[in-house]
Amino acid sequence: MATPRTNPDIRRVAAEAGVSIATVSRVLNNPDRVSPQTRERVLEIATRLGYQPNPNGKRLRKGRAETIGLVIPSPQGRFADSFFLELLAGLGEGLLGAGLDLLVATCPPGAEELTVYRRLVEGKRVDGLVVARTRRYDERIAYLLEQNIPFVSHGRSDLITTPYPYLDVDGQQGFYMATAHLLHLGHREIAFIGAPHELNFAAHRLAGYRQAMAEANLPLRLEWLLEGDLSENSGYQLAQSLLEPPRLPTAILCANDLMAIGVLRALRERGLQAGREVSVIGYDDIPQAQYTDPPLSTVHQPFRDTGKRLVEMLLARLAGVPVAALQEVWVPELVLRGSDGPPPT
Repeated sequence: MATPRTNPDIRRVAAEAGVSIATVSRVLNNPDRVSPQTRERVLEIATRLGYQPNPNGKRLRKGRAETIGLVIPSPQGRFADSFFLELLAGLGEGLLGAGLDLLVATCPPGAEELTVYRRLVEGKRVDGLVVARTRRYDERIAYLLEQNIPFVSHGRSDLITTPYPYLDVDGQQGFYMATAHLLHLGHREIAFIGAPHELNFAAHRLAGYRQAMAEANLPLRLEWLLEGDLSENSGYQLAQSLLEPPRLPTAILCANDLMAIGVLRALRERGLQAGREVSVIGYDDIPQAQYTDPPLSTVHQPFRDTGKRLVEMLLARLAGVPVAALQEVWVPELVLRGSDGPPPT
């Protein structure tokens, strides 16, 4: 049986090069402090022997973890919805180019989240963090500001007054465009299934709907203003109440695509055709949206580009770029497919 090949240690490289261990370390970490002849000889021997520096030791010497953290608030039994999976893909692409690792932790939303943040920050397990799905007053952001650790948030927290870096997609503008589109088609009875009220984007998306309805001088029916939990089942269950006679909405706006997919199922079960009898528009443009029946009209968020930009902003913050230069709000795009159309005559 062949003996497994082991990584030679730094002592062997130093011995064969006829230099001290400290000199080998300088060649690998501070090459400008070593003469060209010595540097060339040490690198040639290290390459021939297949020597690879211990990454943990390198990180300790730098005083950095070379890792970025993301804590996903995931309800028990559900790792993450497509929103987080797409965001993760974008973050991964950005970090790969930067040579950094991504540490992902999951826990139920609420008090346990802050415990996880404390473990990552106070245990020095990460150099910075990405905060996702922000709340109106976000204790996670308040804690990170207090600890003075670099971070960037995907979304804003309107009740946090201390400046912090963020990248958000304008949910108010997104739902204003979606509502105005339905009004232009002739809809006047438009229901709204929103997100949990503590989430910051929930207020923004509801504000966009309210703004468009107010400009059209249309009253809001309180029984058509509902709050879901962002799951397919939530959209399905809430649609059941919206579809009870005698008066049905001609269109339903959903604060995310998963709830909209649940609404599409409820319509099918009642023999109603989405896009002809009841229009449905979601938000996010997750991959599943284009494969529903009919394909879901939605408000597009550029998850991959967002993830990569969040990495760039966090690296800039680590490099000392001021917070004021790291606050961005992007405009979303309305993507029309088959689930919307004029109201039935």
